[in-house]
Amino acid sequence: MREVPAALAAHLAADATTTCHAWRVTRRDGAVLGFTDHDGDLTVAGTLCHAASGFATTENEAAAGLAAGSGEVAGGFSSAAISEVDLASGRFDGARVELFLVNWEDPGQHLALAVREIGEVSRAGERFTAELRSIAHRLDQPQGRIYGRRCDASLGDARCGVDLTLFRATGTVVEMPDRSHLVVSGLASFASGFFDRGSLVLADSQEIAIDGHVLSADGRARLTLWLPLDRAVQAGETVTTIAGCDKRFATCRSRFANHLNFRGFPHVPGSDFSYSYVDGERLHDGSTIFE
Repeated sequence: MREVPAALAAHLAADATTTCHAWRVTRRDGAVLGFTDHDGDLTVAGTLCHAASGFATTENEAAAGLAAGSGEVAGGFSSAAISEVDLASGRFDGARVELFLVNWEDPGQHLALAVREIGEVSRAGERFTAELRSIAHRLDQPQGRIYGRRCDASLGDARCGVDLTLFRATGTVVEMPDRSHLVVSGLASFASGFFDRGSLVLADSQEIAIDGHVLSADGRARLTLWLPLDRAVQAGETVTTIAGCDKRFATCRSRFANHLNFRGFPHVPGSDFSYSYVDGERLHDGSTIFE
């Protein structure tokens, strides 16, 4: 049961109150940021909360038991608070958010209302909206492994074991037809599709997912990005491209020579095979099946 400090309880019981909200955001890299919807900066629980962030909260849902509550917080991009590059780079993914009710005349009078995690973030113009999920949402996440024909590891992680330094290349931007496409030189030694599902690292360390990679006749690579870039990329800028993986056993063996460490189950039959019946045209002898 939440206990309201005596001083704050007395203030809330008065005819007029001077309260606002404050948020303390702790990113996964350890950076701590503070924001408030008050018109002046406040120091709450030892954290300086900035007022120029444009932060505002929406309705929050709460439920009894283990049901996951949810809510949203909205704000504007600013160099002093949160930039578009911060969000696009995933620096706030899964960040811990503490919500406080504060007496802005005496910030020492504050009450922790909730602890949430940042979920889905959407951007529109100069503003963003972030979903706030209660800690109980972790109970809804799949636990353990799921048996499937494709690999469930991320390329280059500890379970995968592939050394990505051997599968990356540096190129130079030739042109940017639009925010979703780049033409890059210096990648002529890589066949079309090599960087499909891979990633592109810009000069400012922003990492963008690559949807498609096509090598043209003149040796230039045309890269299609999953999401439009937040800024224009100038011709001559150096970028790094990292190979992608479609999680198939055949790709793991032919492209990365990592089939002995494959983290999928290539012998699992597909649904069509599982629901088929014995006939005189197909062989059902229990032999292994590959993609």
